[in-house]
Amino acid sequence: MAATLRDVAREAQVSTATVSRVINGHGNVTNATRARILGIVERLNYVPDSAARSLSTGLTNTIGVLLPDLHGEFFSEIIRGIDQAARRRGLHLLLSGVHGSAAEAALAIRALKGRVDGLLIMSPYADSEFLADHSAGDTPAVLINSPVRGHSHSSLCVDNRGGAGAMVEHLASVGHRRIAFVAGPKDNFDATERLAGYCEAVARLGPGVREFVVPGDFSEASGYRAAQRLMTLDERPDAVFAANDMTALGCLLAFKEAGVSVPGDVALAGFDDIPLARFVAPALTTVRVPMAELGARALDGVADAVGAPGATPSSTEIVATELVVRASSGARARMTA
Repeated sequence: MAATLRDVAREAQVSTATVSRVINGHGNVTNATRARILGIVERLNYVPDSAARSLSTGLTNTIGVLLPDLHGEFFSEIIRGIDQAARRRGLHLLLSGVHGSAAEAALAIRALKGRVDGLLIMSPYADSEFLADHSAGDTPAVLINSPVRGHSHSSLCVDNRGGAGAMVEHLASVGHRRIAFVAGPKDNFDATERLAGYCEAVARLGPGVREFVVPGDFSEASGYRAAQRLMTLDERPDAVFAANDMTALGCLLAFKEAGVSVPGDVALAGFDDIPLARFVAPALTTVRVPMAELGARALDGVADAVGAPGATPSSTEIVATELVVRASSGARARMTA
């Protein structure tokens, strides 16, 4: 028969309440007692009865995670951070990719109602009104990189404008003047903010720096197409700044196939600092987003909110970015007027 909480308590010669505190990660237990109980839990192969726990506490110990996609290094790093923080707290995750659709986001939120204690959501449609409309207004939530309107949920937003501005200023500082920008999806909050940061920086730098925006969608394929288009221009750009690293890697492939040297003929930069960025040749200059840290902080925020029922979190925290200069943005090989 499966071991029970009482079996563990009997072997450890402690109360069932003490065993419960250890299993749920609470304090008020000495390190020696905690170690003894965990050893017995492992030896007896004890698995907590989540259904019974849910009935007694009203909690599922599960957090719902809604992301625009579950594919790619950016999202895998976000998920890694969320997972690490969840495991530290003894929580489980229910993940869903909503692919940027308001209808999909609404369906996913309604499906999670009653199955999770809190929500982590990255969606351009997610705000307090949207959550309330789809039966999640009373569920603790942390929104990631979402335009928050309302005051019942917390959010973590990357400083996309500041990061994009810093990249444009870096490219200008090493001599580039015709700086093209490969944009992201039009309905994406990050992409919109990064485009705004690019445009604002170009305007600040004055008439000597030229603005040129090419459409993209955050994919390698869109970067490849954008680079091909840029190479057909009579006056090619000195530098190409892509709205994310995957787009920049698509540009890099197109340039290499056409015999265009990076950074000798054109500088290249991205945004996010995905793990692959440092291993391509030349290594990619980019704006670092602390992706795993962002995921972990979001999970900690929603778990804290679940643990403080009745509180109404409403903070918006800006997460700083960092300029990472590598070989791909080298100084211009030739100066032009």
